Amino acid sequence: MHNPGNSIRAQAQHHAEEHFAAGAQYIAGRPAKGTSGHTHTVVDPSTGEDVYAYELAGTADVDAAVAAARAAFPGWSATTPGERSDAMHRFAAVLADRAEEFARAESLQCGKPIKLTREFDVPGTIDNTAYFAGAARHLQGQSAGEYSGDHTSYVRREPIGVVGSIAPWNYPLQMAAWKVLPAIAAGNTIVLKPAELTPLTSLLFAEAATQAGIPDGVVNIITGAGREAGEHLVGHPDVAMTSFTGSTAVGKRVAEIATSTVKRLHLELGGKAPFVVFDDADLEAAVHGAVAGALINTGQDCTAATRAYVQRPLYEEFVSKTADLMATVRLGDPFAPDTDLGPLISYAQRDRVAGFVDRARSYARVVTGGEIPQELKHGAYYRPTLVAGAAQDSEIVQSEIFGPVLVVLPFDSDDEGIRLANDTPYGLAASAWSRDVYRANRATREIKAGCVWVNDHIPIISEMPHGGYKASGFGKDMSAYSFEEYTQIKHVMFDNTAVARKDWHRTIFGDR
Repeated sequence: MHNPGNSIRAQAQHHAEEHFAAGAQYIAGRPAKGTSGHTHTVVDPSTGEDVYAYELAGTADVDAAVAAARAAFPGWSATTPGERSDAMHRFAAVLADRAEEFARAESLQCGKPIKLTREFDVPGTIDNTAYFAGAARHLQGQSAGEYSGDHTSYVRREPIGVVGSIAPWNYPLQMAAWKVLPAIAAGNTIVLKPAELTPLTSLLFAEAATQAGIPDGVVNIITGAGREAGEHLVGHPDVAMTSFTGSTAVGKRVAEIATSTVKRLHLELGGKAPFVVFDDADLEAAVHGAVAGALINTGQDCTAATRAYVQRPLYEEFVSKTADLMATVRLGDPFAPDTDLGPLISYAQRDRVAGFVDRARSYARVVTGGEIPQELKHGAYYRPTLVAGAAQDSEIVQSEIFGPVLVVLPFDSDDEGIRLANDTPYGLAASAWSRDVYRANRATREIKAGCVWVNDHIPIISEMPHGGYKASGFGKDMSAYSFEEYTQIKHVMFDNTAVARKDWHRTIFGDR
């Protein structure tokens, strides 16, 4: 039977081979090959086929990218907010014109269904860019005031310098945008290291910035191994700030290196989002929300619904209906328009997810899924999986799985539901499901997470911040709050008296 996705995939693969032939580094406005002496291959996880082989960056490439960013900083930081805004509006327009190219590249390297990249990843990135184009004009400090009586004070926000950022493989395009956009809107320059598995859309993003007229060296891409290129970037003496998104374990290592050089540090780390369903919730809405929230991006999302706590009167029906709905999800070719769920990022990640589920069989019940689909065994696929009967302290409840797996546990009182929701080291996102506004408001107050949705799970918007509590890190992406990460705050204070001999001087020398 003819697969309409095959021709789209072939076109995307040919485009990758041709477009990135000059290398997987982007320094000072042009592509370059890495100099580490090691190669890496981007693999289509839906087929296991090689897509693009490239030379990894070494420390010399990092040095060159940082030097380019440092050279570009004086000019870019001196531009007016209006000039930066205009450049970023042009950037958004370029991204919109090339939207299909970005969607196909993202699906090719990640295995995301094309409907997800076309309708979520790419439009979201264009919207982020348009948002920060506007936000660049509103980057300001506190207005002037005479707080001491004898002086006028005001606050300036100034760019920090060169930002060294590291992005993960699960949302390569969106994470590139989340790192680059607030940094350059605030007047900084940046060196971004995408994951080796998924560099294609980060490279396209930097290229689009150049196409939009953003000066060479403002946005640079280094594609290398974390141990070599990543650690060298974080520890580089000319990098003033590090922003990292990834696992909590790696985030700790990044923090060690960054703090040794007294850098500004922003960390967005792991998550284990609770999905709390109270007994007055709309059950159909909760079931649909749970399946969508657990399976987005094949569960490879730090904010994905992973722990459903359902009040006991609804528990059994929730388990049954969620399992039934999960069983309708269509796995298949990411480039086919009717595919709902693509593969995991790699065979290694698929096997890691399967390991969690297989170990859970000894202490919990796999209600649906829990297997590699034999008809798709050539790719890194895993069926949507629902697990029930696990204990709160079990591995599958406490650890981040990063796959299409939802665990469901019952609770009795509201106090217990909120306590269980908070009972992990993480605090990135959560949701509460209830028709009672007071009950829902209590959940939003008492659940310790950077985002708490009510009667929904997953939606994000450019105007609102994203970031975590506890082991999920600190600092914010998106929104005007992200400028707190990417600007220095300077207090400026003017004497208004023109008096040479001030009263306070007498506390240091002389008499009144």
